[in-house]
Amino acid sequence: MKTRKRLLRALAGVLTFACIATAANAPKLTFKFTTINVKGSEETDTYAINNAGVIVGDYIDSSGKMHGLKLVGRKVTNIDDPNATGGTICNDINSSDAIVGSYVNSSGATKGFLYKNGKFTDVVPPGATTFSEANGINDQGEIVGDYDDSSGVDVGFLLKGNNYTTLDLSGSTFTLAYGINNSGWITIIWGDSAGNSESSLYDSKTKEYSKKPINVPDAASSWAHLIDTAGDIVYRWTDSAGITHGALCTKCTSNGRKYYKFDDPKGSNLRADGINDYRTIVGRFIPTKSSEFEGFKATY
Repeated sequence: MKTRKRLLRALAGVLTFACIATAANAPKLTFKFTTINVKGSEETDTYAINNAGVIVGDYIDSSGKMHGLKLVGRKVTNIDDPNATGGTICNDINSSDAIVGSYVNSSGATKGFLYKNGKFTDVVPPGATTFSEANGINDQGEIVGDYDDSSGVDVGFLLKGNNYTTLDLSGSTFTLAYGINNSGWITIIWGDSAGNSESSLYDSKTKEYSKKPINVPDAASSWAHLIDTAGDIVYRWTDSAGITHGALCTKCTSNGRKYYKFDDPKGSNLRADGINDYRTIVGRFIPTKSSEFEGFKATY
């Protein structure tokens, strides 16, 4: 499933750990981690959390099938697009419980979707070929994502009402729109000429990209993921050895931004994916003595 190039157990147990996060230009923060896994699953991935604490993501069951995941407390609900034959992934959820994500159909094509009030609707920009995904949604129902155009280039999009706007950062090898907050700030992931991934911001009101990237300090590649109302952003980033870690950028839409790097002490390859307005972060990591991802929830 192409979606898992970027993204891509009832709760069996809850484990809480503390971790100190630091970055070159910021004081320390203490994170407390809770591990999340769907009972009997082969893998659990958590990608977003709304202000009510509802978590979305995906999990792979014992037969190897991927399901979209909605988690309320300890209650697991499958969110499976009816047109999906190759799996469903839920990428974000807003305060009204509207969910966006992607699924693979019988032709092997990946399509974005919106799940709202019990109804699935495809989110596929005009010009998309065999790949599109919806990555983020704000409380106004504005959706961002990316798709492969007719040239096979990955470009971003903003869906506002019924109108799609293409987001394609000049000079980039690809552009991916990941998150959008209630003020219209959009996180952009893009490829540079050296083959690295960098991050920037796009202001949907002024229709301007940030003049400088918002990369994690000293990172080889930075992927800016979801963004909260205050402009705080969570990241996946890699070091010079290619190891993946998490990061938090506070007040990232202003000049007062500060970066905090962190890892779950019970594992490695952490990716921070989602954040709500109550300082709760979700994502995934690989526990020690395991080769499959499990979800996590972290507070600070």
